[in-house]
Amino acid sequence: MHPTLLALLHRDLRVARREFWFFILRVGVQPLLFTFIFGYVMPRQGIVARGYTSLLLPGILALSMTLSGMQAVALPLVIEFGWTKEIEDRLLAPISIAGVAFEKILMGLFQALVAGLVVLPIAWAIMEEGLNFKLAHPVLLVSVAVLTGWVFSAFGLVLGTITAPQQIGLVFNVLLGPMIFFGCAYYPWETLKIIPWFQKLVLVNPLVYASEGFRAAVTAQLPHMPLWGVFGGLIGFSVLFTYLGLRNFERRAVD
Repeated sequence: MHPTLLALLHRDLRVARREFWFFILRVGVQPLLFTFIFGYVMPRQGIVARGYTSLLLPGILALSMTLSGMQAVALPLVIEFGWTKEIEDRLLAPISIAGVAFEKILMGLFQALVAGLVVLPIAWAIMEEGLNFKLAHPVLLVSVAVLTGWVFSAFGLVLGTITAPQQIGLVFNVLLGPMIFFGCAYYPWETLKIIPWFQKLVLVNPLVYASEGFRAAVTAQLPHMPLWGVFGGLIGFSVLFTYLGLRNFERRAVD
């Protein structure tokens, strides 16, 4: 790996370490609130079946990594390209413009993996009663986690390079709602076959493939999307978002 890239990663890791608790609050509060209500309170009220927690856990894991990867890249990048122009200091480093962009994605991937490692055991503890955890294979879990982190970090790069600072809050508010509720985080994609048009429509949402990938990895006994579909979607979106993100980053950098 390029020494300058390692230096940039080291610098960002030091910053992230100083802001660790703010990072935990940013990426953990919303998924854990959903976990507590849907995975602890409502099953005990009899509103949802206790087995629902097994369907919910993979979605919560995917959601936490989605939020972390997108925010870790998009929010700082909007500021660096906007008011502070801090990105100019990075562009002066002895590395290509694409290398600077790749470092952003790698940092987002790292933070997404940390978010998953933090949220998974806490969500598991909250929903322990009625939870049927069945790990298909560690390699499958790691593969889905890495691809999920990459997809949404690259998506964050796209958002961070096309959004003005004063609009980033609006973009996240408008984007995250439909992404979450149409992303199969709270229900399996396989059961949507009773609504065929909707089952096909949600395939444009990258969160669907992350949720279904984790469902196949940690609750293998439950219905889930075929693995060829999961990996096809994750790899396809990772290539698309990486291409768009790099192109937009280079365009903004030379303006």
